[in-house]
Amino acid sequence: MRGDDDAALTAPSPSATAAIALRRSESLASIVLREMERMILSGELKAGARISEQNLAQRLGVSRGPVREAASALERSGLLTSIANRGVFVREVSPEELLELYDMRALLTGFACQRLARSATAEQKAALRRMVDQMAAALKAGDGPAYYQGNLDFHDALMDFAGHRKAAEIYDTLLKQAHLSRREVLSKSAMMQESDAEHVAIVEAIEAGEADRARKAGERHVLNGRVRLLKRLGQRPTA
Repeated sequence: MRGDDDAALTAPSPSATAAIALRRSESLASIVLREMERMILSGELKAGARISEQNLAQRLGVSRGPVREAASALERSGLLTSIANRGVFVREVSPEELLELYDMRALLTGFACQRLARSATAEQKAALRRMVDQMAAALKAGDGPAYYQGNLDFHDALMDFAGHRKAAEIYDTLLKQAHLSRREVLSKSAMMQESDAEHVAIVEAIEAGEADRARKAGERHVLNGRVRLLKRLGQRPTA
C-alpha cells in the first residue's frame, strides 16, 4: 500500500545542506538529483512514498525548481512514477518486473566478466580478490550490511573494470530499480554464503583468463540470485 512520508522529510538535513553549499560549481539540479537518489536507494524514501516538492525543497535548502527537475530525471530513470491526480511517488517494482531485471543483469554481468577475463590487469584482479576476501570476512562476522555493500561494490567494479561505458550505464539503471528488493534477498546467511561462493568462482575464472568460463560464472551468479528471490517470495524457480 502506498504511504505518505511527507512529514518525515520536513526536518533539515545538515549533510545535504553542506554538500550543496560546497558544490555550487555544479548544477544545482544535479546535486539535488544525487541526494534524492541516495534517499531512495537507502530506503529513506520508501517504495510507494509520495514526493512533496515543497518539503524536499525545504529539507535541501533549495527552491522547488531543482527538486522538480530532479524528480523528472528520476522518473525517466524508473525510480519515480507519476500518478494522475495524485502526484509523484517512489516507484514500486512488481515481482514480475524484478525477475526481468535479473534476466537483463545476468546478460550484462556475463558480458563484463568475459571482457575482464580477456583484459583485466594485475591490479584489477587483485582489487576483485580483495573485495571477495572482505565479503568473506563480513560473512564470517555476521555483518549483513557490510556484506551487502561489498556485494554492490564488487558488481560495480566488474562493470567499471570491463571498460564498456554503455553496458555500465544500462546495468546501473537496472540495479537501481531492483535495489530495495535485492537487499531483502540477501538478508539470510545461507543466501549470502551461496552468493559469496559464486563471487569466488567469478574471480577465479577472471584470474585464469578463461573468458567463456567467466561469462558463464557471471550469468549463473545473477540467475541464481533470481532463484533466491523466487524462494524468498515462496515461488517455484522457473527457467
